[in-house]
Amino acid sequence: MDRLVESTLKYGLMPPVVMEFPGITAGGGFAGTGGESSSFKYGYFNETVNSVEMVLGNGDIITASDKENSDLFHGASGAVGSLGITTLLEMQLIQAKKYVKVTYYPTRSIPEAIAKIRAEIQNPELDYVDGILFSKGHGAVITGCLTDDAPDAAQVQRFSGADDPWYYLHVKEKTLRSLQSIAEYIPLSEYLFRYDRGGFWVGASAFEYFKFPFNHFTRWFLDDFLHTRMLYRALHASEQSRNYIVQDLALPFSTAEKFIDYTIDSFGIWPLWLCPLRQSRLPTLHPHFPETEVDGQTLKPMLNVGLWGFGPTQHDKFIAKNHELERKLREFRGMKWLYAHTYYEEDEFWELFDRRWYDGLRRKYKAESLPSIWQKVKVDPNAQKEAIDASWGSWALQFWPLGGLWGIRKAIESGEYLIARNSTWKRREGFGKSR
Repeated sequence: MDRLVESTLKYGLMPPVVMEFPGITAGGGFAGTGGESSSFKYGYFNETVNSVEMVLGNGDIITASDKENSDLFHGASGAVGSLGITTLLEMQLIQAKKYVKVTYYPTRSIPEAIAKIRAEIQNPELDYVDGILFSKGHGAVITGCLTDDAPDAAQVQRFSGADDPWYYLHVKEKTLRSLQSIAEYIPLSEYLFRYDRGGFWVGASAFEYFKFPFNHFTRWFLDDFLHTRMLYRALHASEQSRNYIVQDLALPFSTAEKFIDYTIDSFGIWPLWLCPLRQSRLPTLHPHFPETEVDGQTLKPMLNVGLWGFGPTQHDKFIAKNHELERKLREFRGMKWLYAHTYYEEDEFWELFDRRWYDGLRRKYKAESLPSIWQKVKVDPNAQKEAIDASWGSWALQFWPLGGLWGIRKAIESGEYLIARNSTWKRREGFGKSR
């Protein structure tokens, strides 16, 4: 996404929905589920795509859009490549501005935060809405408006430099003791990728794992390792991801509070990310629930809860906890994003989606030779355990700190820290210049 934004900003334009991790691709955003702080307004990332070129399972190359192969165009979004491989996208762009004027609204309870988000997404003047829950008694609802004008006396805040604060820590400090809203101006690209350093707050887990001091100096000193590309390279190479909860869970606003209460009691993971989402039309492979507004046509928005943190260290307990999470999510009429670990059995999975519609697309567009969406996203716990037992390398990575050290080595070998160093969107001159 960072390369795309750098290219469009040269023309004063930007995508309406920008995935907040720079390394996520446009093709991945279309084939998966891309919901960000502008998704209350524009919907998922795929809603901002005009057309796609796809290679089908039989090798045919076709174009799909709202006017041509429209059923495939709609169905392929969220299908994780199980209906064909996306090779080209035509995207919508909107006028870019120099800044995002951000307003932080402190909240002192979970119901207050949810109600505030529900109210703010009704405001047509806003371009961005999300929220962070730091604890039961401390949260922040964050709104943003694109603007070219920052008053001379306005504070302009950046987050991409090694000496800059991590965004979530900055918001936490700003709202901890304040009862009033706080406004500041963030250069556009800095806002779009504000969660890159620290990977929201997943980067703090690395300090916890290594039992290493977590402070401004250590974050500055280790900055190359703490951008999302490096963090996720290290997480997966270390195989610590097998004990780490990484789930985005979308629910009706009406059940979100009770579900959050459950996650607090069962997982104890903080912070939590809140992101309102405009639903896609049905049927869909994105999270959904078929409840409409009073007009009987508009689907009600959903609230995404980002749950990211350490889970049980024992394999069997980790699997059981994920099964429990999936059951509770269904109980509260929610659905998970399918990029995450998915443990549903096949019959359970298809109780969530329209299988007749999906299988019809598979037959029509010659995709039956490709793995199905369930086959692509399903985690097989038994195969996972057998792989660990069969490989002395995987077995050894279970022991502290071998897994973490191996993850660091592989991240360094990848050279991906150079991408963050050389990103032009971070340059402090030109478009979005600070005062």
